[in-house]
Amino acid sequence: MSRWTYLTDMDGVLVHEEHLVPGADEFLAELRANDTPFLVLTNNSIYTPRDLRARLLRTGLDVPEERIWTSALATAKFLHSQRPGGSAFVIGEAGLTTALHEAGYVLTDRDPDYVVLGETRTYSFTAITRAIRLIEAGAKFIATNPDATGPSLEGSLPATGSIAALIERATGRQPYFVGKPNPLMMRSALRSLGAHSEGTIMIGDRMDTDVHSGIEAGLQTILVLTGISTKESAERYPYRPTLVLDSIADLVGRTQDPFGDGAVLT
Repeated sequence: MSRWTYLTDMDGVLVHEEHLVPGADEFLAELRANDTPFLVLTNNSIYTPRDLRARLLRTGLDVPEERIWTSALATAKFLHSQRPGGSAFVIGEAGLTTALHEAGYVLTDRDPDYVVLGETRTYSFTAITRAIRLIEAGAKFIATNPDATGPSLEGSLPATGSIAALIERATGRQPYFVGKPNPLMMRSALRSLGAHSEGTIMIGDRMDTDVHSGIEAGLQTILVLTGISTKESAERYPYRPTLVLDSIADLVGRTQDPFGDGAVLT
């Protein structure tokens, strides 16, 4: 059994624009061969773990559903801990609504305990207006993640953080963001694995979410340069990852001792 537990982001680390990042399959195979505990994390709340497993399979990665942790699952677990059996008005897709249903929540647009905002490709002006009025009437405002934009083949898409800003501006109420960079998502992932922060590594491609939340949760952090952040942009942040690698492929053969001889520590 490896002494390390791994949390790894999905987009920009294992896959990039629906294509396998070279070496990602070997990296996951090595974790399984060494009985190393791991979870694949994503701020994307659109899909259920089953959906994401199917998506990853199409790229050539075989990740069991129970090894996938989303901001939707973290949000549902958080709300269950705050108000078990509560109610919510939800703007989002199946990943979020399914997670909330499985947590025992009732979804309603009549006097809900919470307005929960997630990601969708079809944001509705009518639904956003309803959310604003419910928050004004006293519903608590929760959002799955603060990402302002999401990727697509055509370019950036408005994401949860942008719509949250619109609702916040209209209501004067700030949302509570559950997903990265909130370390709550890391801690809920660790609890689901029965792991501890001092023996866990977070791998990500973004300084502002992955590395930030990893540091806040007390984890070791590895930045890979196959996604958003570059060596140059990483220098602008007041915090540093433990290790910077060109790609996840650079961890193959060293997952049990990633910070050993030859590692380029920052």
